[in-house]
Amino acid sequence: MEQLVIEAKNRSETGKKAARTIRAQGRIPAVVYDEAGKATSITVDSVQFNKVWRSITSTTLVTLDVEGKKYDAFIRDTEYNIIKDQVLHADFFAVSNKKPVVRSYKIQYSGTPVGVLKGGFMVKHVPEVKVKALPKDLPVRIVIDVSPINIGDVFRVKDMGLGDKVTVLTNGEDSLVSVAPAR
Repeated sequence: MEQLVIEAKNRSETGKKAARTIRAQGRIPAVVYDEAGKATSITVDSVQFNKVWRSITSTTLVTLDVEGKKYDAFIRDTEYNIIKDQVLHADFFAVSNKKPVVRSYKIQYSGTPVGVLKGGFMVKHVPEVKVKALPKDLPVRIVIDVSPINIGDVFRVKDMGLGDKVTVLTNGEDSLVSVAPAR
């Protein structure tokens, strides 16, 4: 996946009145937090931000370009007005790519198990797994192909195969999916 870039500008004014003025100019007030907890107030273009925000997951790393200074960052949180369909505020978390981070992933499934086609029932056991990796090595999402699973077979956490750079913290013997016989 290509690296997504969001251009930003520093801002000095804060508060409700300043935020309304920023939004009227087609920008979104935002804050960048670094690993030490230091906060920097910025603004981002609302069209560019929405294009990126609507196409990523919570584990997608974006490049935040603040007036020429580039950060690798996650979009940590957004304040969203559902009535106006508008992002009101965004929080970014800048990372150094030197310290591993821990993230939880909801498991997504693709395909239809062979056992289901033979009359069995797919049973989902563990809904999410925890992984640890450098931010640049984190998978965007975890999708498991369940099509080869037959009746009586079990797909375990250790069978995911996420690569050498990702450490799975969930117990490897935990079952993710199994196919039970029809009763």
